[in-house]
Amino acid sequence: MQVVLNGESQELPDGATVEAAVIATGAPADGRGVAVALDGDVVPRGEWSTTPVREGQLVEVLHAVQGGS
Repeated sequence: MQVVLNGESQELPDGATVEAAVIATGAPADGRGVAVALDGDVVPRGEWSTTPVREGQLVEVLHAVQGGS
């Protein structure tokens, strides 16, 4: 199925969950420092593995990184 993942069209398998979308971005699978919004609504970490992603949905995965200059 096609979704919009971080602003770009992305193919995910049918039946994919929010957790699969997080993994597709390369963010840490344990979810440390990661926030997810599905169609603009934040999905709590404890619900990633049970929240389905549907065709055409907008998925934003934000990963906090440390750094600076």
